[in-house]
Amino acid sequence: MSRERGSASLWLLVIGLVLVAAGIAGSAVGAARVARHQARVAADFGALAGAARALEGPAVACARASVIASANGGRLTSCTVDGIDVEITVQVAVEPMPGLTRVATATARAGPIRG
Repeated sequence: MSRERGSASLWLLVIGLVLVAAGIAGSAVGAARVARHQARVAADFGALAGAARALEGPAVACARASVIASANGGRLTSCTVDGIDVEITVQVAVEPMPGLTRVATATARAGPIRG
């Protein structure tokens, strides 16, 4: 009898586990990228909505920015109104793997073009 009898099964199992681990890692990276893009979109739209209401005051502008950011899957964490410029920061929570929660953050500014 050869000492290597049955080793092909073990190698096949190892290769299969490596491919499964690579797939899990790839899906985690993909989930993180999607969350980052979602945070950027929520921040951009929220800042534009806030800037549209900036003349009504900071409270109205930030409230509108918060509503739009929430509608796009984000959570408004900061809002600053400077004249008619609005700058907001939005966070989006992502769970790339069960039990592992991360936060993607994006900041956006909207207002008139300056000089």
